Amino acid sequence: MKYLHTMVRVHDLDESLAFYRDLLGLVEVDRHEDRDGEYTLVYLAAPEDLDVVETERAPILELTYNWDGEVYQGGRNFGHLAFAVDDVYEMCQKAMDAGITINVPPRDGHMAFFRSPDKISIELLQKGEPLPPAEPWKSMPTTGEW
Repeated sequence: MKYLHTMVRVHDLDESLAFYRDLLGLVEVDRHEDRDGEYTLVYLAAPEDLDVVETERAPILELTYNWDGEVYQGGRNFGHLAFAVDDVYEMCQKAMDAGITINVPPRDGHMAFFRSPDKISIELLQKGEPLPPAEPWKSMPTTGEW
């Protein structure tokens, strides 16, 4: 068995691309638009996975945008997407600067959670050893759902 991809239905494709591509740094590797079915599929990959994705088309994140404008509920039922990052503090600051609420701050220098525009939980894990605990993260409260 081999892991291939995760599909997430999104309400606003531009907003979702701003989050996954521009904020998190995923790379668009393919796109399919079906005018008859009235949907767009956008495939994203982590930069460090691009070589594997090129040959195996995995692991990828598939954003499914149905043109009917439906607002999807129940993102919490999905669980979360997890990404290893070079600097968990830097990525959380970038998210906050973009207006994203950090639900579980990286108080331990290792793990944080926040949510996408469609309420999908995103887990960030520090690559390697945890960073030393630092402010403002160390004192920041947990908030909302993740």
